[in-house]
Amino acid sequence: MKFTARQIAEILEGKIEGDENIEVDKLSKIEEGEEGSLTFLSNPKYTSFIYATKASITIVNKDFKPEKEIATTLIRVEDSYKAFSKLLDFYNQIRQNKSGIETPSFVSDSAKVGEHLYVGAFAYISNDVTLGKNVKIYPNVFIGENVKIGDNVTLYSGVKIYYDCEIGNNCVVDAGVIIGADGFGFAPDENGVYSKVPQIGNVIIEDNVNIGAATTIDRATLGSTIIRKGVKLDNQIQIAHNVEIGENTVIAAQTGIAGSTKIGKNCLIGGQVGIVGHLTIGNNVKVQAQTGIAKNIKDNEVIQGTPAFGYSDFSKSYVYFKKLPDLVSQINKLQREIESLKELK
Repeated sequence: MKFTARQIAEILEGKIEGDENIEVDKLSKIEEGEEGSLTFLSNPKYTSFIYATKASITIVNKDFKPEKEIATTLIRVEDSYKAFSKLLDFYNQIRQNKSGIETPSFVSDSAKVGEHLYVGAFAYISNDVTLGKNVKIYPNVFIGENVKIGDNVTLYSGVKIYYDCEIGNNCVVDAGVIIGADGFGFAPDENGVYSKVPQIGNVIIEDNVNIGAATTIDRATLGSTIIRKGVKLDNQIQIAHNVEIGENTVIAAQTGIAGSTKIGKNCLIGGQVGIVGHLTIGNNVKVQAQTGIAKNIKDNEVIQGTPAFGYSDFSKSYVYFKKLPDLVSQINKLQREIESLKELK
């Protein structure tokens, strides 16, 4: 799809300098700009590229003053970064403006569906499912019985949602996510043989949640595994049964959270963090990457290490971690000197 500079300027409420009829059909970095592409300049470090870029249109701040001749058409706005982000969102909405039911796919007669539904090929929507307005279901998605999904939800290819789970409004679930698989529940008998503990709860995902590709969220043994509103989950995260994640918490890739742990609001959790089960992590906690958490964490803590401890203490200790070989050598030397002094006596 092509857009002219005039159309883009109208969307962004910007001012054009150059050819208002020039067209673009793709986006690019300013240093990689080519004919027919749209780019932007916000970081002063990249200013030199605007004089050489081949991009047809460049979005710049209103106060940008060129020092050389520029070939690209400019669109001046208050904030070029925000304007480009707005344009990306607009472009994304157009690309995803799908509707209708492709074949082959299956939608149960007992399912209740809202307006402007899109169902991709080979998707399966089970009995008694409820879908809100503007739901986009991409190919190969499975939705189990009695699942409830709100308005403006997008489920990308390969998403699996097991029975009785709930998803709120304005959520995005990326490819390969599994919601509501059984929690890891097994009990040994007197001979050490493990039997499966039935997992009969569900998963509840509130509004405005984003879930990254290949993330798994297990159903509760009893009750619900809960992802509160505004949570952002990266790719390849494991969330076990009966976990609760508080509002607006952000978790990076490859983090694993064991069963029944409660995480507070507005937490920032780095990649490859491991959290054992049945813990409580407070609000506004920051966890550095590759941290291992084995005890409760109070509000507003910043932690790092395995086992985790205060970030400030970790940073101070790390100075000594790096010097351990030298310190050991010095200790051995001192021990020899002490032994020598003892012999002199």
